[in-house]
Amino acid sequence: MAKKVMIMDTILRDAHQSQAATRMRTEQMVPVLEQLDEVGYYSLEGWGGATFDTCMRFLNEDPWERLRTLRKYLKKTPIQMLLRGQNLLGYRNYADDLVDKLVEKCFENGIGVIRVFDALNDPRNLEASMRAIKKYAAPVGGVCEAAISYTTGPAYNLDYFVNLAKTYEGMGADNICIKDMANLLLPFDAYELVTALRKSLRPETKLHLHTHNTTGTGDMVNLMAIQAGVDIVDCALSPLANGTSQPATEALVATLKGTEYDTGIDLEKLLPIAAHFKKVAADLEKEGSLNPKVRQVDVNTLIYQVPGGMLSNLMNQLKKAGKEDKLPEVLAEVPNVRRDCGYPPLVTPSSQIVGTQAVMNVVMGERYKMVTKETRDLFAGKYGRVPMPINEEVAEKVLKGEKRIDYRPADDLAPEYEKLKAEVMEKGFYTQEEDVLSYASFPEVAENFFKWRKAQREGVDCDLAKTGVYPV
Repeated sequence: MAKKVMIMDTILRDAHQSQAATRMRTEQMVPVLEQLDEVGYYSLEGWGGATFDTCMRFLNEDPWERLRTLRKYLKKTPIQMLLRGQNLLGYRNYADDLVDKLVEKCFENGIGVIRVFDALNDPRNLEASMRAIKKYAAPVGGVCEAAISYTTGPAYNLDYFVNLAKTYEGMGADNICIKDMANLLLPFDAYELVTALRKSLRPETKLHLHTHNTTGTGDMVNLMAIQAGVDIVDCALSPLANGTSQPATEALVATLKGTEYDTGIDLEKLLPIAAHFKKVAADLEKEGSLNPKVRQVDVNTLIYQVPGGMLSNLMNQLKKAGKEDKLPEVLAEVPNVRRDCGYPPLVTPSSQIVGTQAVMNVVMGERYKMVTKETRDLFAGKYGRVPMPINEEVAEKVLKGEKRIDYRPADDLAPEYEKLKAEVMEKGFYTQEEDVLSYASFPEVAENFFKWRKAQREGVDCDLAKTGVYPV
């Protein structure tokens, strides 16, 4: 039966991650947070993903303070975040005690909904995080949303996705998200997939669709999914919508108004908020963070399968290396590397691993002449189980005799939290438990940020705390 459709707006997180390398500052959000809180969204995505890294690395911000600031102003609307399963907010597997502690602090500091996913769709990598989410969400009315990383390839069919969704539901998921990070889910396929999931899952389990508009099909994907019975869709306010970001919020609100799917959102309330973010987008473009090219439709994405955040990062990497002209070659190499790796979905961190290796293969002029540690770990099974067999010839060249594993990678990890806490305290940077989690996620980046923060607090010249990475 038809029903009201709910919207999660990504303007505070994925919209600027996909278009502007996550460079929006907290101060650029604050002026309209109270207005956003009055719109009537299901949730506002404002944390997790790349925001954690970028806050410290480029913006001289404490990501935990950003979260507390969002919670201060967003009193009605749940703050949603993106968590990478056993990878948490970083790019490696973390011990189970760190997983538990980080999830505890997320809810304690204001998170209401955690969308958790694994880059390889390996349920074993979600066991610890989903267990912690269910434990800490219960007292605050929080939500556990498990995401299927949607992609295409030999291993992926309707049964694959339905079985995965049922597995996640059995592990305790309140919501199931179809995470179409590269806008590969086409409209009629979306209708078929949502219909199948709706029939297979419990009635109380909400279905949430996340797509982008990279290939220009995002609005149609959302509309077909809505007609098939999806409960929640992701959109972004128009100044940072479309292209590699999500379809525009205003367009969907207007489309559904007066229908049985009416969102209940007043379009007039969105206009002044959009006007604010239009200025923010202009500032991001002026400073070079937002490349206008990411707003264009590129149907080649259906071939290359590169998600929006990955595309903007690839473009930034090549620009810094003075190799922008190599982008077409790199994009053509991405599916080749993906095939060699066993057809993993391309989403953080697998997208960075595959993308970086594709860049190296092109720039070096020889495939796998140089490989990253992350590429070796992916081939060795240290990120989890890939859906298809890997290229054994490439694996031999990459691993050079290194042993592979076939069990849950985190089983090899000893508890980490207390050891890391001692390190942070010994270095004189400890001010809160959250500092340990920042340090665990990005040790070097966090330490540089802690030096900058200490210099700021003690009134020392900021140059004494700089390492050449951070703008003052």
